[in-house]
Amino acid sequence: MKKVFSICLVLFFVLGITFTQASAASTNGVIGVNILLNTDINDDLLAQLATFGKVRDIVYEIDAVTMQIKKSQLSAITALPFVAAASPDQERKGSPVDTVSVSDFSTGSSTWDLDSINVTDTLTGTRTVEYDGTGVYVAVLDTGLVDSWRQYFPEERIAEEYGIAFGGGGGEEGFVSSQPNKWEHDQNSHGTHVTSTILGYQMGARKINGVAPLATVIPVKVLNQNGSGWSSVVARGIVYVADLKKNELAGYPVVINMSLGGPALDAMEKAAIDYAIEAGVIIVASAGNEGTAGMGYPGAYEPVISVAASGWVGEWIGSGWWLYSDVPEPTLAEQFYITDFSSRELGDQDLDVAAPGSWVVGPYQTNSGQISYYYLGGTSMASPHVAGIVALMAQKAPGLTAEEAEAYLESSAIPLGAGCRDIVDPNLGAWVSVCWGDDATGAGLATADGALSAVP
Repeated sequence: MKKVFSICLVLFFVLGITFTQASAASTNGVIGVNILLNTDINDDLLAQLATFGKVRDIVYEIDAVTMQIKKSQLSAITALPFVAAASPDQERKGSPVDTVSVSDFSTGSSTWDLDSINVTDTLTGTRTVEYDGTGVYVAVLDTGLVDSWRQYFPEERIAEEYGIAFGGGGGEEGFVSSQPNKWEHDQNSHGTHVTSTILGYQMGARKINGVAPLATVIPVKVLNQNGSGWSSVVARGIVYVADLKKNELAGYPVVINMSLGGPALDAMEKAAIDYAIEAGVIIVASAGNEGTAGMGYPGAYEPVISVAASGWVGEWIGSGWWLYSDVPEPTLAEQFYITDFSSRELGDQDLDVAAPGSWVVGPYQTNSGQISYYYLGGTSMASPHVAGIVALMAQKAPGLTAEEAEAYLESSAIPLGAGCRDIVDPNLGAWVSVCWGDDATGAGLATADGALSAVP
């Protein structure tokens, strides 16, 4: 259900990741499957697989293939001696939960979320950390960028030469295709808003700061115009970035942000993550918006730095609070809460830290080509805050590994134990109480200054 308010000239929107488990299946029982082999791919193995269905895509880097098969053939394929794992292609989504409608950035204005992670200070309007992401590449695996992205971001901050789109996947399509120019023709806006948290953005005559405003973003479109996609396509995007790190970007730190997910970790996606981390890529992902139903993948996979969504008790208090209200120093856990939608850690899932994911302002277009801005809320918004912090850490220590980055973030996080807070709900126009348990926070609230101090 959507609730819409008209307030001033800025647009508010709550956006998160809706996770549903699905395998693409046509009416004749054909499904898309991702198959991970335990040996190198060769023609003989491909010929054996072809007896079960149609081989659609081959990813040699991780010894994986995608196929279209009848669902009844899956168990037979899984039993083959050269198959390590086989599973239906998993759906990945990023979609709105609710809406509330209203209408080089290193020196831009501070917003509440940047203030709360101690990367800027609202009162002084300045950055409070000495790092800005210079020399670091952040690949945003998402929906790409809207056509008008140059009106939001400086061209030099977007690595157009590496921008790419991957499409297809699932049982109906199977084959994962590459579309080099489609990344900058997104109609969804999710990837644009995520990018704005990392780099900052232009809002009319005002410049808004970003977590890592001098980092370079690589737009990698892995979700379609509806904000959904498949794990096979996500795996392709991850491998693409890993290969860049091993070749063209060998001398630079590379971070991946994935504000997306689904209920199960696909074997092909897992292999792609392992391949990228081994290549030196650091991966950050959203925890999911399923509350007590548990985390989404790939965020819940242990080597990935997963991020829950936190909010600030000062939200919606006073006019222009998101831009003009100051988050008190020092940062105290009592000033923050965990949103009710943020996914809780279940079983062997791994939740690492929390970051601002409630009412974060950024560019988001509901009409193509029409410049507009929304408050978005979701773990989709929390993840790029941490990806930006990791970019600052990697600028300080270019050899930083994924394991080190996670350890420094967790050891420096501000503990946020189970509790309740009273906050203003803009939909109700009233105070409400939100509560969470210890399974919702990971190590606590991530901060830029804390994480940077932890890096030797």
